[in-house]
Amino acid sequence: MSKNDSSSGKVALAGAIGSAAIAAALLYANKRRTRGEEQAAKPVRPAPPETD
Repeated sequence: MSKNDSSSGKVALAGAIGSAAIAAALLYANKRRTRGEEQAAKPVRPAPPETD
């Protein structure tokens, strides 16, 4: 095995890890955005009147 073969394997591995990290970040961001929209859509109940 030459030095070039070893470095190309490292580059391929780094590319795969980078792609997985980007995909995970996009999924996380989409999940947060969806959750935020659901909470914004829920009506806020007014506080009940105070009684003695």
